[in-house]
Amino acid sequence: MLRQALIAGGGIGGLAAALAATRAGWDVRLFERANAFSEAGAGIQLGPNVVKVLQGWGLAGALQIVSAFPERLQVRCALSGQTLGELPLGASIAERYGAPYATLHRADLHRLLLEAVQQHADVKLHLSRPLQSFSQTAQAVMVQADDGPGIEGDALIGADGVWSMVRQQLLGDGLPRRTGHLAYRALVPQAGLPKLLRSQHVTAWLGPRMHVVQYPVRGGEWLNIVAIVQGEVPAEADLWDHSANAADLAAATAGCSAALREVLDAVEGWRLWVLHDRPPMQGAHQQAVGRVALLGDAAHPMRPYLAQGAGMAIEDAAELGHALAQALDPAFDVPTMLQRYALNRWQRNARVQARALRNGQIFHADGVVRWGRNVSMKMLGARVLDMPWLYGGGVRAT
Repeated sequence: MLRQALIAGGGIGGLAAALAATRAGWDVRLFERANAFSEAGAGIQLGPNVVKVLQGWGLAGALQIVSAFPERLQVRCALSGQTLGELPLGASIAERYGAPYATLHRADLHRLLLEAVQQHADVKLHLSRPLQSFSQTAQAVMVQADDGPGIEGDALIGADGVWSMVRQQLLGDGLPRRTGHLAYRALVPQAGLPKLLRSQHVTAWLGPRMHVVQYPVRGGEWLNIVAIVQGEVPAEADLWDHSANAADLAAATAGCSAALREVLDAVEGWRLWVLHDRPPMQGAHQQAVGRVALLGDAAHPMRPYLAQGAGMAIEDAAELGHALAQALDPAFDVPTMLQRYALNRWQRNARVQARALRNGQIFHADGVVRWGRNVSMKMLGARVLDMPWLYGGGVRAT
């Protein structure tokens, strides 16, 4: 039985959904509002739970080319520079969870998925065509992409990000909330850094009301640096990309150790993101209704303190692929299978959202809480940093 999936959004989540849907035997039409496929941002971390999905889609070789595979994660005190704890990655985590821990540029992951999607003739990609509205019946879903006639399909997947139009029409639950956290991001070629600042590891520097994460991307040739501080910007500032003043970040990290200051001072320019999220999901009704399902940030935008935002979108896509494959059987109708998709995903997504919130409080702690955090990391090390429930869980690829 021929089925057609309509997908809103051509980012990482939308392309992952398109790949999963076509692998499940569906025709796909993807609608992207921009006039070219591109991915803004900088680095991204993929845990073994996500790498396993990409490997299952036959992308292991492509991922190997564009990624770095750090040997360890180390946590350091932003104020003293002291190492608080370490978690072995590399071969150790690959043996434990069946896949490595990868770090790469968001644009490289986006391009990898786009190239995989373009290999399938049953996927049609439409640029400069944002979806404006949709309606659904028991038999079909109809989308309006422009002034032309409506486009009918069997399912609509909202993968249109944190400001999702599909979510607004489907759930009508308002806009995402501003977190009060700002992310300053930069990419630096490692060859241009002093040797002492070059790194092939993931390093997290934890300080009061701020933290910094650095890790290699693009085969280790570049260093991705993200500094997240608690603070607000004027309401008229761009909602996701802002020409940040490095002086603001310097002021926020003025009390940090010389070791961290050297890393930050090596950056010539920063891009600023104002972070938004939603509360942890409360039920499957927030991920699918009838023939319309949400995926990734459209369903569960989260704070970046667990490095799983893109990862949960890719896991969503893999689970969606299972549901759509089953929906080809006349015995299973599409709304029922999308509801199963939602039931199988919302609790894990909610747990990741909640853990990311908690991590933010721990990372940015001060006073007695900061002291207790540091002591526990020194005493327990990898036992605190490892997360079997996350890295060992997830979804197998179709």
